[in-house]
Amino acid sequence: MRIHSRLDGFSTTRLRAMLADLPRASGYRLEVKPLRYRTGPHLAGLCDYEARTITVQVPEPFRAFRQRIPYRARRIKAHAARGNPFAFRWFYRDVLFRTKTEVIRFLYCHEFYHYYLHAVLGRKGAAETACDRFALEHFRKRPLTQKA
Repeated sequence: MRIHSRLDGFSTTRLRAMLADLPRASGYRLEVKPLRYRTGPHLAGLCDYEARTITVQVPEPFRAFRQRIPYRARRIKAHAARGNPFAFRWFYRDVLFRTKTEVIRFLYCHEFYHYYLHAVLGRKGAAETACDRFALEHFRKRPLTQKA
């Protein structure tokens, strides 16, 4: 996977080391860019299947922020009986992003799962809650170290 960074302080070598324990999006390019925001920091990423690019945007200026991540939905049966089959109860997890590294790892995991669904499994890549579940599960994990 090719990596390109426009984010100050995050060289290609540093990004490669940060993402070493995460799965690779073969044949895709990872771009890490700053995200200029108006009111407050938030998450922004994109998986472009045509250009074969995963773009991760990190809020600048960076400050710790909390994001509400939807990871599951359950259909509400009471509403379905009244003719509304698309009523859901959403389940959320509030995640505190303390560092740029956490933002980059979370967004990469999220966008990697879009890539995986589309390029590897041949399905539609628009499964936001599944992508969020994958990212929540893996972005803070560290690899097990071998004991000598």
